[in-house]
Amino acid sequence: MVSEIWYTVLVGLVALERLAELVVAKRNLSWSLAQGGRETGFSHYPFMVVLHTGLLAGCLLEVWLGNRSFIPALGWPMLVLVIASQALRWWCIRTLGHQWNTRIVVVPGLPRVTGGPYNVFSHPNYIAVIVEGFALPLVHTAWLTAIVFSVLNAGLLTVRIRAENDALTSAYA
Repeated sequence: MVSEIWYTVLVGLVALERLAELVVAKRNLSWSLAQGGRETGFSHYPFMVVLHTGLLAGCLLEVWLGNRSFIPALGWPMLVLVIASQALRWWCIRTLGHQWNTRIVVVPGLPRVTGGPYNVFSHPNYIAVIVEGFALPLVHTAWLTAIVFSVLNAGLLTVRIRAENDALTSAYA
């Protein structure tokens, strides 16, 4: 029972981090639109919100209702990956500055960001999402949530990355 409580605290902290992201994203959306930014690919956004909310709910429901155990040999390494994914996400946010958003918005005239993690990967924020998507549930052996989220997220990211690449190609071609 103690590990379930600590896991709930962890998921709650991740939820608070997500809320902080939304505050940053809303501020950045306002800035981008004021600079003439254009949003594209918005049709998949509601599904993304539901999927990411479902990840957090699924983690808690599976652990509490499915009586999932904390297995230290699995849980501790997964916790390290969760923390690493948060660090990568905030590195992306910091690197992109006002251009970071949960939506796809391109501001005409701004140079494409190629520094920080974008010097190594085209879409490092999505690496953070993928890692967090399997690692957070597996901290407390919520394997079903890890599988369902990962499969659905793979489909979502296929659509999202295509939309983002199209927007970037249009802006920087």
